[in-house]
Amino acid sequence: MTRVAAIDCGTNSIRLLISEIDEDGKVRDITRTMEIIRLGQGVDATGEIAPDALERARVALEGYVRQMKFEKVTRVRMVATSATRDAKNQQEFFDMTAELLGQIQSGAKAEVISGEEEALLSFNGAVADMEPDRGPFCVIDLGGGSTEFVVGTADEEILGSHSAYMGCVRLTERIMRTDPPTESEIEIASEYVAERMGEVEKIVPMSKARTIVGCAGTFTTLSALAQGLERYDPDAIHGSELRFDALRVLLKQLVSIPSEERALNPVIHPGRADVIGGGAVAVEGIMQLIERTSDARSFFISEKDILDGIIAGLVSESTPH
Repeated sequence: MTRVAAIDCGTNSIRLLISEIDEDGKVRDITRTMEIIRLGQGVDATGEIAPDALERARVALEGYVRQMKFEKVTRVRMVATSATRDAKNQQEFFDMTAELLGQIQSGAKAEVISGEEEALLSFNGAVADMEPDRGPFCVIDLGGGSTEFVVGTADEEILGSHSAYMGCVRLTERIMRTDPPTESEIEIASEYVAERMGEVEKIVPMSKARTIVGCAGTFTTLSALAQGLERYDPDAIHGSELRFDALRVLLKQLVSIPSEERALNPVIHPGRADVIGGGAVAVEGIMQLIERTSDARSFFISEKDILDGIIAGLVSESTPH
């Protein structure tokens, strides 16, 4: 038995997945966890990772290293996405990850991956449990700083992908600064999202997608809210369907209430309450894009994402061909 780990450090959260690979190459999840660290705090404005954000990342990663040691992990891959791609002081972050991850695997450190690779990893993870005949799929990974769109088939033929410079933290910090946001802020944010969706429409063949898959925290939280869950339940969320018409009612409610009130809902992580309004505006723009370009009128929600894609890559490397 081999145990491997995947870590995804995005603009808003840092997440860990530890999996076990048996002799036949079969994979079993051991633990999956997430912490909100807001690494992207202020990066949009200053171009640098804030010292307190870097410290939050260090503390969270130290905890993950302790977990990996306890679970006897021998290989780890950590990817860092939008916030670190944009930061001038990213080397400090990488040095910190090298110091900590080197305790698990010699030479390991965070890698900044391109939006295109991020899209591919998210796609491979998100469609792993989907029936192949429901493809081609469009996987949408809505993050804090960027949103990845990738259209592909069940056998991993990628038909097109694009990383849009748009996410729930970026929209909140850049535009939707009032709590709750003003009508003017919502309008400006919606226009910004529409511009990004215009770029996606030119690059990604959305019309070829039969099934739209939403992954990452905004989508999974929306599913929990739509189902009226009393606690966050990954099993109830994974594979659920969100229809556009009902979802629009929920999005309007979310944007209109202050973050303090959102945080009272047990399925909304306290670290997501202040930015999910930005996520709601992004989702509305995404729905408008889908309505223009395809016949789909719902999202299928996946709890699997880039972490599962990273694990699949580690499994492939360790399995004899």
